[in-house]
Amino acid sequence: MSSLAAVTKAEAALLVPTYERNRVLFREGRGCYLFDDEGRRYLDFLSGIGVNALGYDHPAIRKVLREQGAKLIHISNLFYHRYQAELARKLTKISGLDRAFFCNSGTEAVEGALKLARAYARHRNQNGSKARWRVLAMEKSFHGRTFGALAATSTVKYRAPFGPLMPGVRFVHSGDVRDLERKFDSSVCAILLEPVQGEGGINPLGREFLQRARQLTADSGAVLIADEIQCGLGRTGRWFAYQHMGITPDIVTVAKPLAAGLPLGAILTTNAVAAAIHPGLHGTTFGGGPLTCAVALAVIQTIEDEGLLKHVREAGAYMQKQLGTLKQRHRIIREVRGVGVMVAVELTSGDAAKFAVAECLKRGLIINRTHEVVLRLLPPFIIENKHVDVLGATLDAVLTEWERQHDSSKEDTRNGRA
Repeated sequence: MSSLAAVTKAEAALLVPTYERNRVLFREGRGCYLFDDEGRRYLDFLSGIGVNALGYDHPAIRKVLREQGAKLIHISNLFYHRYQAELARKLTKISGLDRAFFCNSGTEAVEGALKLARAYARHRNQNGSKARWRVLAMEKSFHGRTFGALAATSTVKYRAPFGPLMPGVRFVHSGDVRDLERKFDSSVCAILLEPVQGEGGINPLGREFLQRARQLTADSGAVLIADEIQCGLGRTGRWFAYQHMGITPDIVTVAKPLAAGLPLGAILTTNAVAAAIHPGLHGTTFGGGPLTCAVALAVIQTIEDEGLLKHVREAGAYMQKQLGTLKQRHRIIREVRGVGVMVAVELTSGDAAKFAVAECLKRGLIINRTHEVVLRLLPPFIIENKHVDVLGATLDAVLTEWERQHDSSKEDTRNGRA
């Protein structure tokens, strides 16, 4: 059996260095918990960055993996299997859209959505004038690591090493209706946004902003693309975050929790937009295979059968209440915000946030830091109040320790000690 030291050494010699991993070697998971190679238990409030919505070792997922895995895993999209249409029917029903395209990941879904937006603009351009082609994206956005998705991601540290990127993207101040109106013109073919920004710090864009984006695109013939890769499929307590805002986009991208950890993404769209695509314009080798689609069907069915949308709303309200109480105890907490079980604890210091993530891990709690100062909480949908109580107690202890150390350091400085 490989030890942590052996795995760390092998990765250092063999892998492209794209991640700064935490020094934990996980062996298995059950429910809301992960277990490392020494048998230590960790309460997971990150769920694979929003992927493991049903937690670990869920019997419904285990059953489908066993049964479908023994029958058929891959056949390519040159042939039919039973699950793509079934999954498309489910996704279109819960989203209010008409058609689906299946791919492998969130960034691929965004790439396809951008292609679809430009194809639709050209499809509508019947008079020979210049077609719309620009995209408005949001500041603090994150849409993926491939070139089109990266071009629409605002964070400089992700973009700078790879320029020049895809042209034609302009960034809008997140949630700023006036800035959106100023930058929207006849060259814009799409507005791309996350209804609740994830990597950018769990920032809901708000009803007024989304409704204005919907109106601008509908009136002009541009399309509204909702990136629901992190905030969709139940995480906010509705199937999709845009459903809180009383709108329906033209294109929706989904991925993370869709197939319980297997790689599957999807683009959902209207019949009108889909008419701009014909065979040969877009495709995928692996996307929408029988195993991943069968698992995705089980995920959606389980969310329905176990009443998890209602549970997410209740668990999220309890979590925000407990964290709000914590905010009153700790001056280091600037804000608690979020929707459902997509919650941010924003601190006043990036060093404090880094400290909190590391110390929580030492104490058996998994969270992560995003946007430098934000503690991001994306637990499985199945969390209970007792798990939230552990979160609150652990964060309380960790932030108390930070404040104690920080106050001691300031006292040493005042007294002239190094």
